[in-house]
Amino acid sequence: MAAATAQCLYLSCRFQTLSLSSSPSSRPYATSSSFKPLTSSSSISFNSLSTGFSSNVNPNLTGRRFGSIVCEAGGKKPDSAAKRARQAEKRRLYNKARKSEVRTRMKKVLEELDVLRKKTDAQPEEVIGIEKLIAEAYSVIDKAIQVGTLHRNTGARRKSRLARRKKAVEIHHGWYKPEPTAAATV
Repeated sequence: MAAATAQCLYLSCRFQTLSLSSSPSSRPYATSSSFKPLTSSSSISFNSLSTGFSSNVNPNLTGRRFGSIVCEAGGKKPDSAAKRARQAEKRRLYNKARKSEVRTRMKKVLEELDVLRKKTDAQPEEVIGIEKLIAEAYSVIDKAIQVGTLHRNTGARRKSRLARRKKAVEIHHGWYKPEPTAAATV
């Protein structure tokens, strides 16, 4: 990444006298002591990498008030939009795998529930295997919510879908009898 890091190879500055006034009218927080003017040499050269650059003071800049700072970069700074695109692609692939796992687990549960519903001689103990599949699906859904792949309402809806389908199969076979609600009795 040497190309991405900017390194100053040549620095040429020309400063003139810089003075700071300490008059109370211009600076309300000034102390009683006065500042002395700061000065620097007419040219400063800096050669950090010993690349053979030398400091030549431009004769056209002698009358100017400010000098110039020249730095050569080792390469173009990476674009933040390009980095965001790379990060988004990485997250997309990560989230795609998680969502795929959630759908696969849900599909396995729903298929097993359909098979159980179609069986005429099904036993209540057969639900235990499906409940283990449901627990695994719940775990995967909760993990997807925790890491931010799924919204919490989406996860709740998917878990509810599995629970409702299981309850419908149990009602179909007569293993579960819902209690009448207060609205149904009135």
